Amino acid sequence: MKLTIVIHCADQIGIISAVTHFLHKKGGNVVYLDQHVDTETNVFFMRIECEFDNGFNKTNFDIDFNSQLGNSYNMQWSSHAQNVKPKMAIFVSKYNHCLYDLLSRYNSGELAVEIPFIISNHDDLAYIPQQFDVPFYHIPVSKESKYLAESKQLELLKKHQIDFIVLARYMQIVSTKLINEYPNRIINIHHSFLPAFAGAKPYHAAFKRGVKIIGATSHYVTEELDAGPIIEQGVTRVTHSHSIKDFITKGKDLEKIVLSTAVKLHIDRKTMVCNNKTLVFS
Repeated sequence: MKLTIVIHCADQIGIISAVTHFLHKKGGNVVYLDQHVDTETNVFFMRIECEFDNGFNKTNFDIDFNSQLGNSYNMQWSSHAQNVKPKMAIFVSKYNHCLYDLLSRYNSGELAVEIPFIISNHDDLAYIPQQFDVPFYHIPVSKESKYLAESKQLELLKKHQIDFIVLARYMQIVSTKLINEYPNRIINIHHSFLPAFAGAKPYHAAFKRGVKIIGATSHYVTEELDAGPIIEQGVTRVTHSHSIKDFITKGKDLEKIVLSTAVKLHIDRKTMVCNNKTLVFS
């Protein structure tokens, strides 16, 4: 089986040697290793993929790794078996482009996840999950019902043991309670006009200013709105010959690509967060 290990800790001499020696003793064959040192914060990051024979016991491995390396180097680390698919919940409102894209990639096997359900604060897109045989839950959200709605969301998330959440154009502010339950495990997508062109019609405002590029940003959700650690971004050029409709179409295309890329990077354990900055391994 293949195991992916991600590590970060204070930079110290001998970490790579100690980890690879430990893996060798456990009968592992390292097939990928990437590391980085943030010299400003003196933090060491590493991602390793390692193959083991069929007799491998992950529980025993984790216990030994923590006692022999994790504690001594004061590591923040985790290990992930490649044959275990993470569970991803999708939140959506009325825009369907990102939802269709994610479900299409999931259906084709491009995204190695399970999708136990989709949640929406509207019922407009209920027909889409049906096409992919994914359960759909309509949980309306209003100022008066927000607390109850979040309680229902959390109940579903815990019941299905969800690993991470994707906001596929979910037009509601996620509460601190939900963020604390899923730190650096809620992925959002939005246009990259912020903060210059905020509001309900950013493409219209950008069009009037004659912008030359438009873009999309995917990031982890934090309490500070749209200011979480960035996972992926994309841009495309526009000119005076493009209409507002062209802007919106190009923007939607970018949002689909950027969001799916961010989701895949998260699934593959290629993202690490430190001090509101995301490190993305190749």
